[in-house]
Amino acid sequence: MGIPSAMVDVATGWSERVAVMGRGQRAMEAGFEHLLTRLPFAVVELHPDNGSEFFNYHLLHYWKEKVVGVQLSRSRPYQKNDNRIVEQKNDTLVRQYFGDLRFDRPEQIEAMNALYEQMWLYYNLFQPVMHLIEKTAVGDKVRRKWDQACTPFERLKATGKLSAQQEQRLQTLYEQTNPQHLREEIYQGLAQLWSQSMASATEVALISRKEMAGPKMAEKRGGSQARLASRAWLPPRFSVPFSFE
Repeated sequence: MGIPSAMVDVATGWSERVAVMGRGQRAMEAGFEHLLTRLPFAVVELHPDNGSEFFNYHLLHYWKEKVVGVQLSRSRPYQKNDNRIVEQKNDTLVRQYFGDLRFDRPEQIEAMNALYEQMWLYYNLFQPVMHLIEKTAVGDKVRRKWDQACTPFERLKATGKLSAQQEQRLQTLYEQTNPQHLREEIYQGLAQLWSQSMASATEVALISRKEMAGPKMAEKRGGSQARLASRAWLPPRFSVPFSFE
C-alpha cells in the first residue's frame, strides 16, 4: 500500500512529501533519500512520528550517517499535537487531495509522486502561509495574532541559509512557472488518479463478491451483483477538492 512520508520545516513552512510502497526499511530509506536530495537546505533537527516505521534502530542509524550532527527528538506517547505542524499538512495536502482510497499498485504510487512534485513547486513557491506569533486568553476567549503571510520560499530566502546556487535555481523555477496552469495540471492529474483508483476498487469488489457468493450464485444474480458490489466498495462521497483552500 502507498504510504505518504512528509517533512515540514517549522521555521519557514517548507514541506516535502513522497509516496513509498509499504512501511519496510528499504522503502522508507528510499523515500528519505529522495526528500533529502530535493531539500534546498540542511537538516539541523529531526522530530519524527513515534511510529516504528519512522523511529527504529535502522532509520536512526540512517539519519546519523546521512546527516552529520543532526539532533533527534521524539513526541510524547499519545500526544499527537506534539507533531501538529506536520499533521496539519497531512490533512490539507494529503487527505484532502487523495481521500481514503487505497493506492497499492506501482503505477498509482508513480502517479502520486508525480503529483507531489507539482505540489512541491506550487505550495512552496506560490502559496503563502501565516505563523502564529501571539496567543492570549481574554476571559473565555482566545485571541491569536499572526504574522504577515509569506510563501515558504520567501521565508527561506529571509533566513540567509540558502546557498547562492540553490536560491538562483528556485528563483528561476519561480519565474518560469505559471501558478494557475500548474494548479490546473495538479487537478487534472488528481482526477485521473481518482478515476483509475475507483475503477480498480470496483474490479476488486466484483471479484470478491463472486468469490463469496460462489460460481452458481454469481451466474444467477448477474448484473445486479455487479451493481451491488460497485455500490458497496466505492467511497460514499467522491469529490475532487477543487475549492478547498
